Amino acid sequence: MAKGSNEGLSLGYRLLYGIRYFGWHLFGPAQLTAEDDPHMKMKRERAAKVEAARAARLRREQQAHG
Repeated sequence: MAKGSNEGLSLGYRLLYGIRYFGWHLFGPAQLTAEDDPHMKMKRERAAKVEAARAARLRREQQAHG
């Protein structure tokens, strides 16, 4: 079972994330604030997906054990 920064993320999502991140690195804007930076937005979205998957896994484990 995958745990950590990739928990709940499919292989396809992780590959596409890497391609998009690299694309923004090459062709994205030069300097932006943290709220406007595409890299930071992608990281926030990914962290939210991982946290949602972690919470779902914990709910399933709690239901299975009690």
